[in-house]
Amino acid sequence: MAARLRALTPARVGLGRTGVSLETRDLLDFSLCHAMARDAVHARLESAALAATLREITGSEVLRLHSAAADRATYLQRPDLGRTLDARSRELLARKTPADGRDLSVVVADGLSALAVERHAAPLLRELLPRLSAWRLAPLCVVEQGRVAIGDEIGASLDAEIAVVLIGERPGLTSPDSLGGYITWQPQSGRSDAERNCISNIRDAGLSYAQAAAELAFILNEARRLRLTGVALKTGAQQLNPGK
Repeated sequence: MAARLRALTPARVGLGRTGVSLETRDLLDFSLCHAMARDAVHARLESAALAATLREITGSEVLRLHSAAADRATYLQRPDLGRTLDARSRELLARKTPADGRDLSVVVADGLSALAVERHAAPLLRELLPRLSAWRLAPLCVVEQGRVAIGDEIGASLDAEIAVVLIGERPGLTSPDSLGGYITWQPQSGRSDAERNCISNIRDAGLSYAQAAAELAFILNEARRLRLTGVALKTGAQQLNPGK
């Protein structure tokens, strides 16, 4: 029975025992996964390399930005600073704002797993961007030490109707590289999480790039049609089954 359960899930179920203790192999596996999760949280995003890759995909300029959290230690201790840009980034955005506004601002931020962003952001965008060929896109932004809400300030600065933030999610003991996508209609400072739609667990062992791109494109189109995101859009999003 335990073997059948373990075949269905990566969760730690049906573990063996030696007396009152876990078997050595299971304890070592747990320690390894815990170390990988910690490493993912503390890892630094190689933003220059990622921006170069994204520039090849988009064929246009990619802006490298930074939050008000100067380093990783500050970022982890002060979540509020990860939600706003530093002065240099604000100045850069002010020079790059299109005169006529844009439909969509795409933001790639390290979040709590730079590993997830480095592995999955580029392949996901290769799947997603062709589905948005009719959309007017603002310059794509790569943000170091960023939280989800930093997309609100960026989207507002670039005068975009919608912002989508691709960000590394908090690592779990079986998923140190999970990528999430957060969509916000009319991004502006002060938006709450209830006003966003999220697609999570984008990774090799989770939601595929094709599935994630289909769901993101669906929600983006619905958001533009209904002029909203968040709780009110969930019913529509649940109607999508990208596997069929």
